[in-house]
Amino acid sequence: MEKHKRLKSGWVGNTISYLYLSVLSVMAVFPLLWIVLCSVKKQGELLSNPTKLIPSAVTLDNFKNVLINLGFLNNIGNSIIIAFSSTLITITISALGAYGIVRFYPRFGKLMTRVLITTYMFPPILLAVPYSIIMGKAGLMNTRIGLVIVYLSFSVPYAIWLLVGFFQTVPLEIEEAARVDGANKIQVFVNVALPIVAPGLVAVAIYTFINAWNELLYALIMTNSTSKMTVSIALKSLEGQEILDWGTMMAASVLVVVPSIIFFMLIQKKIAGGLSQGSIK
Repeated sequence: MEKHKRLKSGWVGNTISYLYLSVLSVMAVFPLLWIVLCSVKKQGELLSNPTKLIPSAVTLDNFKNVLINLGFLNNIGNSIIIAFSSTLITITISALGAYGIVRFYPRFGKLMTRVLITTYMFPPILLAVPYSIIMGKAGLMNTRIGLVIVYLSFSVPYAIWLLVGFFQTVPLEIEEAARVDGANKIQVFVNVALPIVAPGLVAVAIYTFINAWNELLYALIMTNSTSKMTVSIALKSLEGQEILDWGTMMAASVLVVVPSIIFFMLIQKKIAGGLSQGSIK
């Protein structure tokens, strides 16, 4: 009897938990769903009945206007190049730097990580003028390389500080066993240490990619031609029109938001998979 009551109470608790999480999921997904549905509505329907959820007729005219007439394809290409370049370089530099700090300079590394994280004490707007002067003298204004360098200066310190904690959890015995089996330092780093800290690498990748994709301040300051604009600047420029086209705005918002979500969905599986993969190798 008592066992039956426990099972019943457990079933009720699980049901309530699933219902609560389902409600939270709907609340989280609804804004994105609303933007997507509004982006495929006709202009007349969007203005006459904006609260209607399901469109009476689906149209892709808003996306055609954004991609062809407004040139968003070029802006998306710029953002993809800048975001992926910043992410790959950040992962490479921060992984090597954090591993070197943990394995070769443990005492000095604690002080170094504290110095690195203090760079976040300064608000981005405070560094806008110095960065503009430096990039101007280096001839990197209005270039993708200049934006990548600026983004790296913010993402790499945080990434190293974050990965130091992950590399400290890597058992030294596993690396020593790999060295006994004939692996050199690079092989130990690539085949043993990196798979174990894969969740940290994924976190760094998500953080860097989303920040580079959505960043507006430095992209606006350091870009002065439409051919080098990122999607964040292109989306912001739509607000300055005399008559705001909400269908175009919604379609542009979808193109800005969806790539970040797709990137997260593709890479999130590595978070759990990396916990044990390195130990097996």
